[in-house]
Amino acid sequence: MSILLRRFDAASDSFQADLTALTARHDERDGELTSRVATIIEAVRKGGDAALLELTQELDQHPGVSISDLLIEPPEMQAALNALDTKTRGALEVAAERIRDYHQHQVGESWSFEDALGNRLGQQVTPMARVGIYVPGGKASYPSSVLMNAIPAKVAGVAEVVMVVPAPLGVINPLVLAAAALAGVDRIFTAGGAQAIAALAFGTETVPGVDKIVGPGNRYVAEAKRQVFGVVGIDMVAGPSEVLIIADGTAPATWMAMDLFSQAEHDEQAQAILICPDSAYLDAVEAAMEDLLGTMAREDIIRAALANRGALIKVDNLDEAIALSNRLAPEHLQLAFEGAEARVSELTVAGAIFVGQLSCESLGDYCAGPNHVLPTSSTARFSSPLGVYDFQKRSSIIHCSTNGAMALAEVASVLARGESLEAHARSAELRLTTPET
Repeated sequence: MSILLRRFDAASDSFQADLTALTARHDERDGELTSRVATIIEAVRKGGDAALLELTQELDQHPGVSISDLLIEPPEMQAALNALDTKTRGALEVAAERIRDYHQHQVGESWSFEDALGNRLGQQVTPMARVGIYVPGGKASYPSSVLMNAIPAKVAGVAEVVMVVPAPLGVINPLVLAAAALAGVDRIFTAGGAQAIAALAFGTETVPGVDKIVGPGNRYVAEAKRQVFGVVGIDMVAGPSEVLIIADGTAPATWMAMDLFSQAEHDEQAQAILICPDSAYLDAVEAAMEDLLGTMAREDIIRAALANRGALIKVDNLDEAIALSNRLAPEHLQLAFEGAEARVSELTVAGAIFVGQLSCESLGDYCAGPNHVLPTSSTARFSSPLGVYDFQKRSSIIHCSTNGAMALAEVASVLARGESLEAHARSAELRLTTPET
């Protein structure tokens, strides 16, 4: 048997060092990349439409001769949807419906209450006015990314969703256009890379500036999002995709092998890890992987990902597996063991949790309903899946009564003078008396 991926035993003396090396985040900034992206952003910021068109022609070999050639409006999206075969359209519609239904449960509501002094305090929830979504479109096309990014924005009440997607040689997958129609995208620009991010962030004569940019992309896109953050909001700077599976040996080994493959086929740096207390079962999964790998269309990518960042890990028991998962904070966490539902509450650090051996990660990627834009590189420790809440703003509401203003003014005056901020104190003190009329 050839070695596809590393094997570790949590009981070994070297395990902690081995695990650290396996899961190390290679996020050192590439100076050349940073500089190149900064140059592109500045070119678009200053040059607007002309710079965006020139860069799109150069980098994507787009045949457009004017900025209008990059624009796709709703009638063309709808035409693409109408042209789909019944089976494909039906699948897209089911996915869109399920994603919309799930995210409707996330809508935040404004609220208020009256305190003992008669002050009305609360929070007003409002949608962003305009957001931009980035959809990859180079080596592959991702209609699922359109649905996952645009639908929550529309559910949140965002008035305008502007989508950018690369169209090398001017070609765009009709499935992407069809998904945009179902998701309610308002307009599309066939531009990608850092130049598209810059156009959304700063606006051009034709591309409107947005309040927030979401969606995955290559390292140029990730770096551009990092650089424009502060001018606009962003969802996250995503790293390579990850899956961690905790198994007890009861699921068919071929299932686990294919679940690991489904993550590894994304990218040579994708991470696929299986943790199990049963060493013989790990052997069976590895054997299944050996048998199945030659049947995979993306064999080379899978093989590279497994060699780079894949692992089978033997632990003593499921308690140890759960503790290890919480330490790693995986993007996707599959619980392929008996009684998984009863232990979900113990798994506190993960992007998405798939409960039971029937709940494979690929179902979540496309149509289960929850969002597939998830925190990577252990950022699930402090961040969450993309959701409606990412497209809503919250404003505090403070409405003081006469009695409330006078009572709070005394407190504010003392604290302000303690901070040597006289104007603050005197502003509050003016509320201690009723204004003369």
